[in-house]
Order: sequence, then C-alpha cells, then structure tokens
Amino acid sequence: MSRSRTVLVAASAALILGIPTSAAVSSTDQASPTWPGHTSTVTTWAASADMAGGTLSNVTVRNVVHTSIGGEGLRLRLSNAKGNQPLTLDSVYVGSSAGGAAVRAGTNRRVTFQGASSVTIPPGAIALSDPLRGRITAQQDLAVSIHVAGDSGALTAHNRSMQHSWKSTTGDFAADESATPFGTESSAWFWLDAILVEAHHSSGTVATLGDSITAGVGTTINANRRWPDRLADRFAKLPAPFQMGVANEGISGNRVLSGVSRPGGAGDAALTRLTRDILTKPGVETVLLAEGVNDIGAGSSAADIIAGYRQLIAQAHAQDVCIVAATIMPFGGSVFIDPEGETVRTEVNDFIRHGREFDDVVDFDVATRDPDDPTQLRPAFHNGDGLHPNDAGNAAMAGAIDLRDLRCR
Repeated sequence: MSRSRTVLVAASAALILGIPTSAAVSSTDQASPTWPGHTSTVTTWAASADMAGGTLSNVTVRNVVHTSIGGEGLRLRLSNAKGNQPLTLDSVYVGSSAGGAAVRAGTNRRVTFQGASSVTIPPGAIALSDPLRGRITAQQDLAVSIHVAGDSGALTAHNRSMQHSWKSTTGDFAADESATPFGTESSAWFWLDAILVEAHHSSGTVATLGDSITAGVGTTINANRRWPDRLADRFAKLPAPFQMGVANEGISGNRVLSGVSRPGGAGDAALTRLTRDILTKPGVETVLLAEGVNDIGAGSSAADIIAGYRQLIAQAHAQDVCIVAATIMPFGGSVFIDPEGETVRTEVNDFIRHGREFDDVVDFDVATRDPDDPTQLRPAFHNGDGLHPNDAGNAAMAGAIDLRDLRCR
C-alpha cells in the first residue's frame, strides 16, 4: 500500500512547509542531485489556478505542457486552491510527450512527495514534489499524468489552456505510456500550477500577469504561439547567463480590480492573484503586467484602474520583484468599443508610458495598432473579433519587448 502524506502550503506564503528543498528521497529512481557550478531554482512553466465545473473521481488526467527554460531536478507544484475538500493524488508521473495523449517510450517516471507516491492536499493549499534526477531541455513538451483517488470535490484547473490535455476512463493510468486509456479530450489543465527546475546561470523567471490575451485565446491550439511562448523562444536564443524562464499567468476574462471565482468565471482579481500565482513561485524576478482591458469593458474608470496598478506595484516592490507594464492594445470593432472606453484606454496608457511608476514599459499598443486607425488592431493581427491577437499578432507583441527591460533588477 502506498504511503500518503498531507502537505500543506499556505497560498499566501512563499515558505513551503514540510517539504525539504534539498533532502534526499527514498525512491530508487530519484534523489536530490548535485549540480556543478551556480544554479538557481526557476519556474519553467506555470498556469494560474482557476475553477472548473463538476468533479472527477478515480480517473487519470494527462496535462500536456511546454517548458520555457531547461534545467535539472524537475519538481511539480500541485494546487487545490479552489478545492472544497482534501484532494488525494496517489499516482503522479511525468514524461516526454509523444503527441496527443501518448508519452514517449521509456520516459515516464513516477514523481514522489517526501518519498511517498501519494499526497493529500487540503483545500486552498499546494504541494511540491521531490526533485527528479536528470535534465529537461528548454521548450520541451511534457506529459504530467495525475490519478485522483476517490472524488476530487471542486476542481482546481486552468481553463481555455489553448492546449489539448486528456482524461482517462476509470482507473489509474498515470504510468501508462500509451494514449489508449485517454479517450476524452480536455481544454483545461488540472491541479498543475507550476514546474520548477534548477537552471545554470539563469537570470530567473518572468511571470506574465494578464487576461485571455496573455492566456493565448485567438492563437492556434497545441502550437504554443501565445505571446509568452514567443517571448520564451527569444530568450532561448540567448547565451545561458541571459536566459529567463517564462511563467504564463493569464486567465481568460481576468480583471485587475475584481474577480469571478466560479466555474466559467474570470478568475480572482489580479490584485488577489499576484501573491498566490506569482510571488510564491520560485525564481520570479519580474512581473510583466498586461491587464486592464476587461476592467474597461466592465465600466471601470481610468482612476480606478491606475489605483489598482499602484497597488500591484507596491506588492511587487515589497517582495523585491520588478514590475513592467504593457500598454493596453486597441479594441475598436470589438464588444468593448465605445467612445468612453477608448478615452479610458488612452488615459491608462498615458499613465503606463509617462507615469514613471512601473520599472519599465512595453508598448503593445504601438506594436499592434492599425496605422490607418489607431483605435483598432491591424487587420492581419487579429482573428476577427477586434480584441484577441492571432498568431501573427502574438509574435508582434513578443517582438516588441526589449529583453533587457525584463532584467531590471
């Protein structure tokens, strides 16, 4: 019988309780490795915790994810942030994705928690796994398979992931490398909210705090063409000392000032999420804020949005983390357009550019607007709704970022 440990981490604290960060574990295929030279713990992949409808019982989910920076000693961070009861996950594996629901033969490996194969996570808490020996490469597709023992209760998940993941028939198939048991396609990632590695000479991680535009809505599914992915592509081309991990913390519909924490909602407000989703994740040196358009659509004033920005700045700086802001892109032709909304966008962008309160500025507005009508996106940059950039638009956004500005510490 597998051992089960309860691992509790307060969602608002950076301290991980009950999980030694460098202690050896008892599994024969795992140990805390030693790395020559300077290394640092960074977040190579992330997704913000949200809520999905329904429950899952005695099934396995296979989350397919795409890393940014490479490194050794992979660790998984699992979340029950939205749960309403203890969550027991009794079989967790990670391997190299072979496409679809399949895992590349010979790569699937069990992940443990203080040497145990099972972990119970209380409502609102997270758990951090032991490190896996070996190295993962930059921009690698991983399959993270998780079996839930019994009923899950309310589901912590990341919706509209723009990546197909999978759910199995009844049973524990986490160790199975074939796609056969995984017949149900899903657009959500379940329980997984970060992947950590020890990276050599890294400059840390950039966390992108945003809404559906940051989450990648409008880009090609399964293609990793969100603007944070394109940003990671650019970092991967730099020498190792200048590379940074990229953690995508976008939630569709999200706002700076208010949240909707329910299935199909817009997630908790950015003012709430900054600490839980970003400041508790290892290696985060810089926050790149790209949020505010949904606040405008909900009728918020420029003064209120700017006050929210100032609070985010204060929270980040209190943790010695830089915060860089992106201007709000045009939304003419979308459901949000009206003269008052355009006035608010202009006022907010003026504060971002000239207020001198953010550590630096990325001008997504200039990079994506139509020169013939600056209130709209370039026709070639959106998918027809006037709001969400397509693959080309996301590439333009990532290309507008001066990478030096993200190492502002």
